[in-house]
Amino acid sequence: MTTDTDAPDPIRVLLVDDQVLVRAGLRALVDAEPGMSVVGEAGDGATAVDVARRERPHVVLMDIRMPGVDGLEATQQISADPELAGVHVVILTTFEEDDYVFEAIRGGAAGFLVKDTEPAELLRAVRTVVAGESLLSPRATRSLIEAYATHAKPASLAPELDVLTDRERQVMQLVAIGLTNTEIAERLFISPMTTKTHVSRAMIKLGARDRAQLVVFAYETGLVTPGWHP
Repeated sequence: MTTDTDAPDPIRVLLVDDQVLVRAGLRALVDAEPGMSVVGEAGDGATAVDVARRERPHVVLMDIRMPGVDGLEATQQISADPELAGVHVVILTTFEEDDYVFEAIRGGAAGFLVKDTEPAELLRAVRTVVAGESLLSPRATRSLIEAYATHAKPASLAPELDVLTDRERQVMQLVAIGLTNTEIAERLFISPMTTKTHVSRAMIKLGARDRAQLVVFAYETGLVTPGWHP
């Protein structure tokens, strides 16, 4: 017989936006979803960091443009705190500009969504990052690549990549151009589970927080350059 104690703990969500009505809408959406609950709200980045440290949410839905400490800086602070290693930040904003995609992911965000995202997609995104995946759609990945090309100097292959096997480098390259584990598996004639293992090992060896940061690292170390195709 199944009892209430057998049910998994709900996904804890922190809402960060300087607009009260936006937070209210998000709260209604999240609290109505089985297995999710809002554990806190914040109207600016500084408060968001404080609430994250107190409540330890699984996911932070973070706006970018806010008074005082903005969402990008708050994301960096949360990602840099080892005690908040289990907190995943999803940037949620009306601004879908390359600079924000690049800076958000580089700062430690697990994903990037615009505020006109369908409610079902937003809830799915929350579950995705809790499961350990990142939210990098092909469009967001392209934006990241374009932003990198705009900001970064040409990079030579970094010695940090020496810790990777040839296969791990190959998989990391394909991750960086936006392919899913299934697509990578089909291309390399390996199983999706083997692909996931290679991705996980590359993340551990390089100290990448998640798949999104692995993409950033691929470009910053010169493993992949804008316009590269396998």
